[in-house]
Amino acid sequence: MKDYLVKAYAYNGTVRIYAANTTQLVNEARKIHDLWPTSAAAFGRLLTVSVIMGAMYKGNQELTIRVEGDGPLDGMVAVTNANGQVKGYVGNPHVFLQYNSGKLNVGQAVGNGFIHVTKDLKVRDMFTSSSKIQTGEIGDDFAYYFTVSEQIPSAVGVGVLVNPNNLISAGGGFILQAMPGCTEEVISYIEDIIANMRPISDLINDGYTPEKIIQLLAGEDYEMLETQDLSYYCDCSKDKFQRGLIALGADELRQLVSEEETIKTSCHFCNSTYSFSKKEITALIEKIDSKRTPKL
Repeated sequence: MKDYLVKAYAYNGTVRIYAANTTQLVNEARKIHDLWPTSAAAFGRLLTVSVIMGAMYKGNQELTIRVEGDGPLDGMVAVTNANGQVKGYVGNPHVFLQYNSGKLNVGQAVGNGFIHVTKDLKVRDMFTSSSKIQTGEIGDDFAYYFTVSEQIPSAVGVGVLVNPNNLISAGGGFILQAMPGCTEEVISYIEDIIANMRPISDLINDGYTPEKIIQLLAGEDYEMLETQDLSYYCDCSKDKFQRGLIALGADELRQLVSEEETIKTSCHFCNSTYSFSKKEITALIEKIDSKRTPKL
């Protein structure tokens, strides 16, 4: 099944639901970052909730989401947009923690701390809102974030199933939000449904589509709005890293080129490496100096 997301309204338009399958993009992240099982489960959940949040925006708007916990994961970052693309990285990709039952201990891996969501709405300023990590299990933490920081009562379910061979067999999730006009009776009804649902990763592993997950949450009272393809995507390039080197300034570049014959840069999001020769760095220095030279 390809990775995609479905948006829907339910309960006479008083609830909105986003459901997604993210198995392939989580597997892509696992390969890129060499993730061990608990790191893969935690990071996969973050990528899933992030790409769903991105679908709540439009155009070229972006979100940067940081989970800053004191657990051995050493924090996680995800960047997403309104086009179904997400990328990110983990502080420590090599974490393998389990409960006695054998279940991956994502909460301990994440630890205590805060979630920070920075919205780049392509206006003058960016805006960051934060909330305290509740359990480290990601779903609970983002449900709390929506309720406290954005004043939207929400339920968030995310899951990643990691096989013994370390491959991702299922990944996905949902975000359900109560809109104005949603009654306490409907909220109570939804809470009962969610309390009795099987883990979202088990459902996806058994072949449940995003549409079928919405049916579980809404019964027959829903209206599908649209679908959106999802992917792990990094837009880095040598040109972007070149602009970053220029931003260091001529003096810093002179110091670098005096120490190294080749400057190597690496992308945190996809691990791509870009090399700049001494000749290329010298050309950048000349470019910077030419702009600083006053015209007569």
